[in-house]
Amino acid sequence: MENSRTQQATISVIIPHLNQGKQLRRCLTALGAGHRIPDEVIVVDNGSHTVPDEICGDFAWVTLISQPLRGPGLARNLGAAQATGELLAFIDADCFPELTWLAEAENSFRDPGVHISGGDVKISYVDPHHLTAVEAYESIFSYRMGHYIKRQGFCGTGNLVVRRDIFERIGPFKGLTVAEDREWGHRACFKGYHIRYAPKQVVYHPARPSLDALQLKWDRQLTHDWAECSSNWGRITWAMKAMALALSPLPAVARIICSSRVTGLRNRASAWFVLVRIRLFRTKRMMLLLNGADASRHLEQWNKFDAL
Repeated sequence: MENSRTQQATISVIIPHLNQGKQLRRCLTALGAGHRIPDEVIVVDNGSHTVPDEICGDFAWVTLISQPLRGPGLARNLGAAQATGELLAFIDADCFPELTWLAEAENSFRDPGVHISGGDVKISYVDPHHLTAVEAYESIFSYRMGHYIKRQGFCGTGNLVVRRDIFERIGPFKGLTVAEDREWGHRACFKGYHIRYAPKQVVYHPARPSLDALQLKWDRQLTHDWAECSSNWGRITWAMKAMALALSPLPAVARIICSSRVTGLRNRASAWFVLVRIRLFRTKRMMLLLNGADASRHLEQWNKFDAL
């Protein structure tokens, strides 16, 4: 794909895909309309029931490849291995970028001290005038990339740009048995590579369609977290965190009221309602895991379309 101006660095966009054809088309359409056109787009299918060859064929600048080994991290690794760009830009198939997404990323990497750039992820609404309760909740409490980068040392891979040589030094993403974005980010920080938060590097992600889908997401996340609690002290900390979660919705009221992510009393009340449900759900699941429940089945799915 050609750009209208000389670029400082070539950019390869890498998109893992699993049973998300409609969303993938929207993502590719947005990439093609962006202010900074990618030099290369690689879609890595990871075992979809219907391979998106027709969708990708509608975009002459898209390369479709297949990763038979399950997991979005492994799909990203294959895409990165085949990419030719100096910058690797990762986005998920069910996301779509702001028109300025890659232009903002390119601006960040004009600074040679920038190794990795993580951008903001906002919720895309089915109807912006009538948010669902889950949309209101996720607008405030999900995809908190600034918090993840500054406080937890990682960035979600739905909006992550990294220099190719830095990616090669850090190493590939891991498989389904770990939270691969978090593990990769921690490994990057351990090796001395800084993740810079770029709030204007914006990607949109749909909210989960239901409370059940949101609970499934937390089942997967808690399973990954529990796998890291091997010591007695880790289990004690786990139990304390579970109890604190049950009480946490009350102090969260102030955050909901002050948030600029949603407007109106109805949306704020809806967000708090879902927050209460989810945090009590997490508390229950954490205590079940502490008492020996087996949650390994949740590691077998890597997105909400996996079982379709």
